[in-house]
Amino acid sequence: MTGSSFGMHGQELLRRRILLSVGALTALASPALSWAQADRPIRFVLPVSAGSGVDTIVRACAPALGNVLKHPVVVENQPGAGGITGTTTLVKSAPDGYTLSVVSNNHVIFPSVYKSLPFDAIADITPITVLGTTPLALVVNPKNLPARNVKELVALLKANPGKYNYGSAGNGTILHLAAAMFMDQADVQAQHVPYKGTGPLIADLIGGQVDMGVIAVPAIQAHLKSQSLVAIGLGTAARSPILPEVPTIAEQGLPKYVVDGWFGVVGPARLPTADVQRIHDAFVTAMATPDVKDAMQKQGNVISPTTPDAAALFFREEKEKYARIVKAAGVTLT
Repeated sequence: MTGSSFGMHGQELLRRRILLSVGALTALASPALSWAQADRPIRFVLPVSAGSGVDTIVRACAPALGNVLKHPVVVENQPGAGGITGTTTLVKSAPDGYTLSVVSNNHVIFPSVYKSLPFDAIADITPITVLGTTPLALVVNPKNLPARNVKELVALLKANPGKYNYGSAGNGTILHLAAAMFMDQADVQAQHVPYKGTGPLIADLIGGQVDMGVIAVPAIQAHLKSQSLVAIGLGTAARSPILPEVPTIAEQGLPKYVVDGWFGVVGPARLPTADVQRIHDAFVTAMATPDVKDAMQKQGNVISPTTPDAAALFFREEKEKYARIVKAAGVTLT
């Protein structure tokens, strides 16, 4: 009788332990299960205007990404303050995998050019992957600046100091810094005109309100073909397969001028590891689909997704690199 009572008591203890273990495992798994099963879109808040290089890239891969993640992907442009507006929205979002962003060099340049920011460029994000690079081109409005190469452009600028201007997607952006680097290395002067995004910049560049600028190639391909804009040179180390006739700026007498645009996927700080890996893997798969690969090649982008750990290291290293570049180029904001 005693042995029977002991056996029943032991079985009850065992049953309770099993239930507790199952409950603990369910609690651990529930965020991932909830994320995978919930019927809500994944929102990409882009800190750039529609028609910019990053915007063009994200919209090209959004359908494939949605198919892989089994969620609709919504792209929301929030330009302003060179990208600070959109990034502020991202860092204030819940770290649940439903609000993400794709950022560029701008993200790690801001700390070196702004006296204060509403976020920490490293601590307030979760890097997921650096997807790749996109070529930047120095372009001119041919009606305003009848130059076809670096030598002719530099000659015009030196003969007319202060007469011409260059536009950018905003103060402290990579397009601002890339143009300032050219002015510094070529020892010429031009007035900087900041815009609230690449779209408005391109519109005024074509319209003649702006004379020149450095812009991501995917955003201006159609305008180069129509010859409403003329590419003076590329910022890449080597010529681009999609613009083989356009020489690099480095090969035209400014050997130190090499600047690429890059783009990476980020989430808010404290994004769970499971979500980070899931989103990373989804991008790797989506970027490898035939349609997206073809789109990226036509845009001139070089796709090589990094791991989350490599992305985190890259962001830190790029922040330090651009701090040196900003100082050398003398880019300062009031």
